[in-house]
Amino acid sequence: MTTVRIGAETEGEPRSPRAFEWAPVRAVWRRELALYRRYWASTSFAAMVEPTIYLLAFGYGFGSVIGAMYGYAYRDFVATGVVSTAVLFIGAFGGMFNTFIRRTFQHTYDAMLAAPVDVHELVTAEASWLAVKAGVYGCAPMLVGMAFGLDPSWGMLLVPLIGFLTGLGFALFGMWVSAIVPSINTFDYIITGALTPMFLVAGTFFPVEQLPGWAATVAQFNPLYHCVELVRGAVFGTLGLGSLLHVAVLAAFAALMWCLAVWKMRARLID
Repeated sequence: MTTVRIGAETEGEPRSPRAFEWAPVRAVWRRELALYRRYWASTSFAAMVEPTIYLLAFGYGFGSVIGAMYGYAYRDFVATGVVSTAVLFIGAFGGMFNTFIRRTFQHTYDAMLAAPVDVHELVTAEASWLAVKAGVYGCAPMLVGMAFGLDPSWGMLLVPLIGFLTGLGFALFGMWVSAIVPSINTFDYIITGALTPMFLVAGTFFPVEQLPGWAATVAQFNPLYHCVELVRGAVFGTLGLGSLLHVAVLAAFAALMWCLAVWKMRARLID
């Protein structure tokens, strides 16, 4: 006897979560890839232009005054730090705005859940797709930095993986936020009050050790700080056993955000 699985719950009978399956994730990825083929040019343009502006403004503007930072040319310091900014914006903004629009205005997720796709599979697929984009476009500042004199190294091959792990956490963060805000305008509070301080106080443009003691301690809990440390360690060849702590923090952040995103998205879409 063949069992037919219905994607959406029957009226009056809420569907309980089922075991995780990869087939729905692949299906969502195919949809995302089909959409991406339409807008890849604009996304790629922004990913290349923004780090170029940062490098010109900070790397050469401030760099002409500062010169070196912790033994590195300041432009190289900025080029490796801006990787985290690209990863943050691609992951968090995509998780917030794309998810909110698809859930509230386009009702895309209602259609997906009518198929054999559960909320935890949907969240995983959407977030992992954004994480892949973050890992790829996170390399753009590094490539721009190489054009401005950053020396290439084998450790740069690890940067997409670092960007993926960091982007996964922030994509899930964005999806969680999109499920708890009352309107799309509320994102202004998140961008100004949370995301902007995160990338400013992450060692992106200056070492966190330059901050007051309490602020430097708080910065240790910023996932972007750990991303910056891993990227610089990979590019400059200074990774060590201590780097495992940075990886553990980013993995724990992604795991926590996955639980929160699935919980609130399920409440919004099903419960």
